[in-house]
Amino acid sequence: MKLDLKHSLSLKLLRVVLLSALIVGLVLSCAQIVFDIYKTRQTVANDAQRILAMFSDPSTQAVYSLDREMGLQVIEGLFQNDSVRYAAIGHPNEPVLAEKSRPLLDIESRLLTDVILGKEQTFSIPLVGRGPYKEYYGDLNITLDTAPYGENFITSSVVIFISGMLRALAMSLVLYLVYQWLLTKPLSKIIEHLSNINPDRPSEHKLPMLKGNEKNELGLWINTANQLLASIERNTHLRREAESSLQRMSQYDFLTGLPNRQQLQEQLDQILSDAGRVQHRVAVLCVGLDDFKGINEQFSYQTGDQLLLLLSDRLRSHSGRLGALARLGGDQFALIQADIEQPYEAAELAQTILDDLEQPFVLEHQEIRLRATIGITLFPEDGDSTEKLLQKAEQTMTLAKSHSRNRYQFYIASVDSEMRRRRELEKSLREALANNELHLVYQPQIDYSDHRVIGVEALLRWQHPQHGFVSPDIFIPLAEQNGTIVAIGEWVLDQACKQLREWHDQGFIDLRMAVNLSSVQLHHAELPRIVNNLLQVYRLPPRSLELEVTETGLMEDITTAAQHLLSLRRSGALIAIDDFGTGYSSLSYLKSLPLDKIKIDKSFVQDLLEDEDDATIVRAIIQLAKSLGMQVIAEGVETIEQEAYIVAQGCNEGQGYLYSKPLPPRELTLFLKQSRRLSAANSASL
Repeated sequence: MKLDLKHSLSLKLLRVVLLSALIVGLVLSCAQIVFDIYKTRQTVANDAQRILAMFSDPSTQAVYSLDREMGLQVIEGLFQNDSVRYAAIGHPNEPVLAEKSRPLLDIESRLLTDVILGKEQTFSIPLVGRGPYKEYYGDLNITLDTAPYGENFITSSVVIFISGMLRALAMSLVLYLVYQWLLTKPLSKIIEHLSNINPDRPSEHKLPMLKGNEKNELGLWINTANQLLASIERNTHLRREAESSLQRMSQYDFLTGLPNRQQLQEQLDQILSDAGRVQHRVAVLCVGLDDFKGINEQFSYQTGDQLLLLLSDRLRSHSGRLGALARLGGDQFALIQADIEQPYEAAELAQTILDDLEQPFVLEHQEIRLRATIGITLFPEDGDSTEKLLQKAEQTMTLAKSHSRNRYQFYIASVDSEMRRRRELEKSLREALANNELHLVYQPQIDYSDHRVIGVEALLRWQHPQHGFVSPDIFIPLAEQNGTIVAIGEWVLDQACKQLREWHDQGFIDLRMAVNLSSVQLHHAELPRIVNNLLQVYRLPPRSLELEVTETGLMEDITTAAQHLLSLRRSGALIAIDDFGTGYSSLSYLKSLPLDKIKIDKSFVQDLLEDEDDATIVRAIIQLAKSLGMQVIAEGVETIEQEAYIVAQGCNEGQGYLYSKPLPPRELTLFLKQSRRLSAANSASL
């Protein structure tokens, strides 16, 4: 059968192709113009980013150093580009460091391009410093005039439109002849193979090369498609790895690699759920390092980070006994002990950790010792939820630190009442001075050269109307926290100086008064003036007032402390360092401070006859004081044997219950009179 020409597929294809080609040519030309608009916008953006990147470093340097001249030089460099209409450097919350602008370019094509591209476009980049913290300093802002880009766009669009239409007409004349043999059949085969590709493993099934098309567009398309499929699979793998890494960063501590608080809570939720089903106990241990701030200040924060890494490794060594281990933040860690039967198992783990910390950490040929306090809560006794157990463990650890350190403590029901009692005491402490609830007692200090009472130490006491006697170990830290220590300390100094004046008037003219200064007082700017005024008001001779400062208080801010000590020294006061040996001071600091006396802490004195380490420390302190030309006084002397030992080592003075307990002023006056009579009798017998 002869094919009717009017029904010829070729003629139909020719008519369709001719019409379609014109339409497509028109559409494609318009699409190309639209795409060129997008590319032109991208070109503007890319040029802007390139310019910003080029001038980012000098701009950061300028704004970091607040160098306006440098900033203006950077701006002038930016304006070498004709498209830059405005540029500025500065912090959004501060005045602009440098800026410059110029009018828009006068180009005829603006009437059209301004509608398409806008008159101008503004870009900025944050100026961030280098290093691990990447601190933000400000922004570099530029505004580009779009007219030069629009002029090129207009020219390109005209060419695209005309050439597109001509190409469409030319291609339509031959396309229908080659469509079936050179395109339709090969594409059908390609589509057939594409339908067999596994979306999850796109590179597993490659498209086969069509014979005769190895070097033409179809061959290139097939090769490119295969490369694209491989790239898609590779990028999918990288995306999954990135998602896994991001998830790890959100759940693990950056420094130690241990789970963070969020991950710990998820783990503990599961542990508690399992323990609840089998009715087993779970212990939550919160480990807080003691005075880790002092470690950072003495060495460096980098050393502190290395110590935390080493500590986390030691804690990991107990992983066989742990259900979970995490870093809560700062110097606090949490250990979860699952499936225990008795509380003593948690106590054994806590003591093992404390014993491990007795072994020093070696960093850069230095031995550094860490101590910790551990708070322990139990499931289900102390709480039935992750939040409650963690919160109470942290509270217990904090409370344990306020009493003493380097130990573990279980949470008990009285902890809540203890915390409420502390808050009540803190409130009462603000009114204690006005209500005459505070008073001083005095403990004698003995000169070992002739066993005379050479001085007394003023000790603060608080008699609460409801709670009775409140230990200084409790209310002094509270006073330091709420700021009342400054007023209380000034009152103590006034009362002590007043009492010393009375004793001097009674004939005890050689008597010296020792008063403790808290770390808050020591760094108070008015302290030297207050002491100088009191010495003048009560007419006290030089060196009759001795101010005791703690070793840890000195180390908080050694520069300010040294300045205040010099001012106090000029006023005529003696300076003694209290609780020596319990902190982190070094010999170089001691040599630079205006100190008259070192006071050996009672913790070393009380066991020196049984503990060779304490005896060694006492001997070393006495020898150190002698080498620096300082006096030495030991506190906590309770037996004749202790006295004999420290005297033999060269200790100058001592105080403790061997001589007298702290006494009120009236009783101490009787003690002084009795001591004076005994001294006179001994002198007469000689």
